[in-house]
Amino acid sequence: MIVLAGTIGAGKSSLAKALGEHLGTEVFYEAVDNNPVLDLYYKDPKHYAFLLQIYFLNKRFESIKKAYKADNNVLDRSIFEDELFLTLNYKNGNVTATELAIYKELLANMLEELDEMPKKAPDLLVYIDVSFETMLKRIAHRGREFEQISTDPSLRDYYKQVHDEYPAWFDAYDKSAKVRIDGDLYDFVNYPGDLTAVFGSIDTELKKLGKL
Repeated sequence: MIVLAGTIGAGKSSLAKALGEHLGTEVFYEAVDNNPVLDLYYKDPKHYAFLLQIYFLNKRFESIKKAYKADNNVLDRSIFEDELFLTLNYKNGNVTATELAIYKELLANMLEELDEMPKKAPDLLVYIDVSFETMLKRIAHRGREFEQISTDPSLRDYYKQVHDEYPAWFDAYDKSAKVRIDGDLYDFVNYPGDLTAVFGSIDTELKKLGKL
């Protein structure tokens, strides 16, 4: 089981799809396109931050339970990043201390449930590290209206906050083996040679783990 991690626009879904094809395995995608709360959150984060994170937490818990029961799969984002986003919303005044405490308790209970699954943890986390400039370009390129800085210039500050949280999160992550992919050096979305190089790095880690 491989889980992808990285900031908004890092290319997680694209790499997850390619990895699924490369390894011949199922891919679980983050619930974004059919998410009834996400665009509401971007319009009014103070009212919808807690609801959005509960929605994501529920969907990611559902996905990782299915993934833990299967032999091989890829997740384009996992439950392990969830607290990062709610904590950031707490720092920005979008959720209360009570909401944060309730969320953390719920997340802890969910993670305890995962301990009873046939598989206890992912085999490998793949972190796509991109510069802030690359992050902004990819958000603009994928064209989701509610994400665009041209529509809401204040999003730039939020995106910078999210981007800056990830290095420390990756350093602290200890649920599984992990590998960092330089998303600026390797444009795996547009250049097949770069994608092949990324596959090589991931395959090497899987071989070290005895999983390939």
